[in-house]
Amino acid sequence: MTNAQRFAGFALGALVVGLALHNAAMAGLWEIGVRGDALDAIAAWKEALLFAALVVVAWNVRRLPTVTAVDLLAAAYAVLILVYALVPRDWLESDATTRGEVLALRHHLLPVAAYALGRLAAEAWGHRRFRLGGVVALTAAGVALIGLLDLGLISLQAWRDSGVPGWYREQLGLDYEGLSGLPENWIYNTGDEENPIRRLVSTFLSPLATAYLLVVSLIYILSRRFRWWWGLLAVLLYSGLLFTHTRAALGALAVGLVVLALAQRRMAPAVLAVASVAVGAAFLLAYPSVGPSASYTPEELEWLRQNAAQDPDASSDPFSARESSAASHWRSLRDGVEAVFDHPEGYGLGNAGVVAKRTGVEIKAGESTYTELGIDAGVGGLAAFVLWSLSLLVALWRREPWLAAALASVLLLGLQTDVIGVHWLAVSVWAAAGLAVTARTSGPAVHGAESQP
Repeated sequence: MTNAQRFAGFALGALVVGLALHNAAMAGLWEIGVRGDALDAIAAWKEALLFAALVVVAWNVRRLPTVTAVDLLAAAYAVLILVYALVPRDWLESDATTRGEVLALRHHLLPVAAYALGRLAAEAWGHRRFRLGGVVALTAAGVALIGLLDLGLISLQAWRDSGVPGWYREQLGLDYEGLSGLPENWIYNTGDEENPIRRLVSTFLSPLATAYLLVVSLIYILSRRFRWWWGLLAVLLYSGLLFTHTRAALGALAVGLVVLALAQRRMAPAVLAVASVAVGAAFLLAYPSVGPSASYTPEELEWLRQNAAQDPDASSDPFSARESSAASHWRSLRDGVEAVFDHPEGYGLGNAGVVAKRTGVEIKAGESTYTELGIDAGVGGLAAFVLWSLSLLVALWRREPWLAAALASVLLLGLQTDVIGVHWLAVSVWAAAGLAVTARTSGPAVHGAESQP
């Protein structure tokens, strides 16, 4: 194996592991005094490593991969994003700042770059196998274990006093009000002021991002031939997933397992999907009693009471249509769809989601990957992403069933979450997809096959 091939393997592994640790590491650096431009430069390690790997592998690969329909759709999506980055703001009634446009450009093109790296790396390795799925599974094990230990050993007050609130507020420009500067979704609000329940956030500092990593990892593990160590690892990851209290992730896992069952022509994943729905529903109902409890500060209680007064009909029942979090997600999706229909040409990069919030401009749409793309790059950019994603799903169906199932879950989660804004997903899933569609295999992948990703 050449140095270039080794570097590509190192880069992929470092990105999978490093992105899982990124948020906690950046908050830790902020706490010890590394802030401002210096911390921004350090935080750019992921883009620098991805770009360096792309250049090294492209320079050393003996031949480029054969261009496929998936590649053409990826290129079409990338070109549309670049066009929207160059269109004058006045043409699209854009409120975005220059910084917002740069952040949005990185956001939208990250999965394309990761996919390209996977394609080139697989071509460079030829028949050699780099099992990225194993790296994903081991990373998820560490994330789940750290998260569970955090719930049992570290108090919420310790997090309030840490560098996390300052990192979010001062470095990222995300001012969270309801939990002393911590993201409000760290807590499951039971409706009882005396009994708020913590959610597992782990090194991502987010229950959602943690849950999505665990979903992808569980699908990989459950696609393998059964071994006792896989069983133990699945129990650890599923336990972590339950404690994130993320209903969308539990639903996406069930859908992903059904897709896996169809792709592998096995009944076991479908049975596990049904079992997961039953166990997950029971756990969600029991969570106010079994979850790790915390307490609010007087200032937090005052903010929560004012916030609750704005929606007096909100419910704390996790299966109610009026549950505050679910109602907020659906309202955001509906408003985003309406905004895209009202302005189908889009507003240009930097007008949607977290990027707009960080740069202080009006958020035209948020949360959903699809509505954010429709706002930033119009229906053309949205259609290009959807077509690329579906073509990639088809290409993975027989070649790498676990990745097809994982991608289907991620695309479903994209309805309520900006999944490509979760950098771990944007890099790990799309890079693994690039590896899989390029790998030279002797036949379709079956369950338990030792395949490349």
